[in-house]
Amino acid sequence: MGGVREVEVRHLGQIDYLDAQQLMLELQIQRLSEDIPDTLLFCSHPEIVTIGPGARRDGVIVPTDYLTTDVDRGGGITWHGPGQVVVYPIFKWDLEEESNVKKITSKLEQWAIEALHRLGIEATTDERMQGVWVEGSKIGSVGLAFMRWVSRHGFTINYATPKGRVEILDGCGLSAGTTTSLDRLGFTVSADELAGALLDSMEAILGRNHAKS
Repeated sequence: MGGVREVEVRHLGQIDYLDAQQLMLELQIQRLSEDIPDTLLFCSHPEIVTIGPGARRDGVIVPTDYLTTDVDRGGGITWHGPGQVVVYPIFKWDLEEESNVKKITSKLEQWAIEALHRLGIEATTDERMQGVWVEGSKIGSVGLAFMRWVSRHGFTINYATPKGRVEILDGCGLSAGTTTSLDRLGFTVSADELAGALLDSMEAILGRNHAKS
């Protein structure tokens, strides 16, 4: 498939998680019917912990002082809250190297890693769990749900989360304290800088570009 696919970008600001879920479902259906192009959502959420099927199966315990909700994406538990960029690609995944969920997940990880690199932060993947890692700590989670290769959900990058809130949680197979935030590692970066770096690197990694209005 030739050319670079254009993506509509929406900056939602802070939005309640359940409202974002409903919006993603509506956009997924619109993308399936070709009523909208690939659409990228940037947002943040008030604090909530989402619990995926893997975490429910493994009996991961979330402390009672966290608001929680069950979700249908891949992955375990994910903390959402202030100081975190949330990126939801409502994309039709049918370009090169997008033939299975593992390849698509890897593309999203590499996209986040490239964006962080452009901000002077060396990030990697880690065999312990999918996501984005800096200096041996997990600072970003990835989890998707699909309907006929159109995705919902996406990934997060923690840049200045409230101290102790994400650190105290056990992930699936990860001990508490493994997940943290970039500011705790000595990096100062804003949500706008992260979004800008992701948009700047989207064509190189995903073969898609921001549709300028």
